[in-house]
Formats: sequence, structure tokens, C-alpha cells
Amino acid sequence: MFLNFVLATHLGAQNKIQFDESGYQSVLQRSKKEQKPVFYMLYATWCAHCNKMKSEVFTDTLVINYMNKNFIMASQDIEKGEGDFFRKKFGIRFYPTFLFLNEDGKELYNMSGEFKSDAFIKEAKNALTKEKQLVYLEQEFLADVSNSDKCLAYLTALNKGRDRTLLSPIAHQYLATQSESQLVSTNNWKIIANGVTDIQSREFQYVLQHQAAFEAVASPKRVQRKIENIVTEFLTPAVELKDTIAYAKKRLIAQTIPSRKIDSLLFDFDMRIAEKTMNWKKYKAVTKASTELFLYKDAKSLQEIASNYLKHIADTASLKYAIQWAQQGATLNETYDTQILLAKLYQKTNDTKQAIDWANKAKARNGAMGWKTKEADDLLVELGQK
Repeated sequence: MFLNFVLATHLGAQNKIQFDESGYQSVLQRSKKEQKPVFYMLYATWCAHCNKMKSEVFTDTLVINYMNKNFIMASQDIEKGEGDFFRKKFGIRFYPTFLFLNEDGKELYNMSGEFKSDAFIKEAKNALTKEKQLVYLEQEFLADVSNSDKCLAYLTALNKGRDRTLLSPIAHQYLATQSESQLVSTNNWKIIANGVTDIQSREFQYVLQHQAAFEAVASPKRVQRKIENIVTEFLTPAVELKDTIAYAKKRLIAQTIPSRKIDSLLFDFDMRIAEKTMNWKKYKAVTKASTELFLYKDAKSLQEIASNYLKHIADTASLKYAIQWAQQGATLNETYDTQILLAKLYQKTNDTKQAIDWANKAKARNGAMGWKTKEADDLLVELGQK
């Protein structure tokens, strides 16, 4: 009877995955002792994809058996404990990210996102295949850094949802072996697209100067996307840190790229940093100068800008711009929210008649559909309409 209990306990342990959360060094010690590589799931509690992987994939018997047999199973909440260590060491950007490590903590393989069970097992098998492991691909590349195929294979294996700045040294190590006249090729374009992150680098500047040639080996869409991505990656850190000095310097560099799409992108960044720093004077200047130029067919953006004016800007002359934008938004897509916004904007400019008209429109719209009209009703009361 005791033997049956032990056997049942053992089988029960095999029928689920016990993720080791004891810490990085502790897990590596287990790896050395048990002579098995490590699988690490990096997750966030709010991440729907992470939770789905836990509830659907890591409860699948085939996945449980394969992973328990071949790996030390570990996990780390990216927002707690050693989460920041993993984020910085492995360039984690998306969740969930799955790392496969050897006993010394050397990365063998990685992937990120949501997988079905069969696709997940296939990826896990790749992690155990020598020719697909990062250690092998790195050795192959370093043995012949002028070989574009080996460089591209290494970059492709690395570039699975991680911070691209970690790929840049590899790409530049290879590209340094290429003369400018050699840069325009299919492989070199892929290496530039995946590994070059410096907007002032020789390679990216060469792309700008010979855009048509690169479009011929890639496509106009891919080249344009790379240009937009590199500008985005260049400006985003300063915006996120609310560093207006760094942003101003970087913007001067980015604006040298002659492109309407880049001008539109810069407008978006200008708005974002003004909003983040609550510099509403700057926000007014930026939106007045460029909203009609870039966003006049975007109802959602027009409503967002007009809403910011309603919340943060008081002068009537500026509010009239917001009314104009909200009305254009209503022309494109008239919704209850846009009608309420217009009513409140007119109320703020003391145009009671127009405010009442738009509040009544909102009430009639939702009322006809049997939806709630409380916000319109409350606004009409404020406007003296019982």
C-alpha cells in the first residue's frame, strides 16, 4: 500500500509542471546536478498570453511529459525579484518570453509569444538541436565574420522579440567587412534591417542615400518600415524618460530624413512628449501647426486631441480649434462620445445653445438604441435643461 502511494505521488508530479522559482543561481545549480538544460518562462501576471500558456499549454500531457523529461523547468515574474536582471541580461521586451539555457547560464535558444502545444514542442526540440542553438550559431559566425549567411542565421535566431540594440554589435561586426558598394544585396539588407539601430551609422545613412537601390532588393514597403522603426527606436527612450533636452537633440537628427511619413511620426512624438511632461503650451503649438496636415482623416486621433484641450486648455481661441477638430471627427465618425465632447467644448466656451444642441443629439442617439444617456442627461441639467 505504501508502494502504491509513492508511485501515485511520483506519477502525480509528472502530470503537471512544477516551475522552480528559487532563483537564477539555484536553478543553474540544479541544472549542473541533474545534467539537464534549463527552460525559463518569463511572464507578467497581467499578461493574457502568459496566463493562456499556463492554463492551456503547460497543462497539456504531451507538453508536460516532454518538458519534464528534457529540462529543468523554471519561471520568473518579470516585475518581481530577479525580473529586472533577466530583462537587462537577455534584452526581454515581450511576454511571455521563453529562454533555454545551459548549466552555465549560456543562452541556447529563445522564443516569445503564445504557442499551441504542438508548435511549442517543436520549438523546444529546436532548443536541443545543436545546429539551431545560439552557442553553435555564434561560434560559426565568429569563425567567419565576413560570411553573410552565418551572420544572418545568428541574428535571426537572436531576434525573437528582444531589444534590437543587443543585435547591433553583431550586425556591425559583419558590416565592417563590407565596402559601401557591397552593402546593396538581399542578405545585407536583411542584416541592416534586423541589426542596425544607430540612425547615424554608416550603413543606415547609406540606405537613406540609396533608398531606391535597397527597395529593389527588398521592397519600398520594407525599406520605409525600417526607416520608421529606426526613428521610433531612436526617439522613444527620451520620450519615455521625459528627457526633453535629449529629445530635442535627437529630433534634430531625425528631422533630416526627408519623408512625409517621418514628419508625421515626429508630430506624434512631439505630442507625446508634450503630453507626458504636461507642457500644454507646447502641446497647443504642436497640434495647431500640424493636426490638419497629418490627422484630418483620423477620427480617433482628432477626438483624443480635442479631449486634451477640454481637460487642460482654457483659452477660448484655442478651444475653437478643438471644436473644429471634434466636428471633423464627427463628420468622419459621429458617435455618442464625440457628441458629448462637442457639447462640453461648447459649454467651456460659454456657447450654451450649441452645447445644448449637441447634448440633445447625444441623448437622442443613445436613447433610440436603448443605451445609457446619463452623461448627456447630467450635462443638460448643468446647462439648465430639466
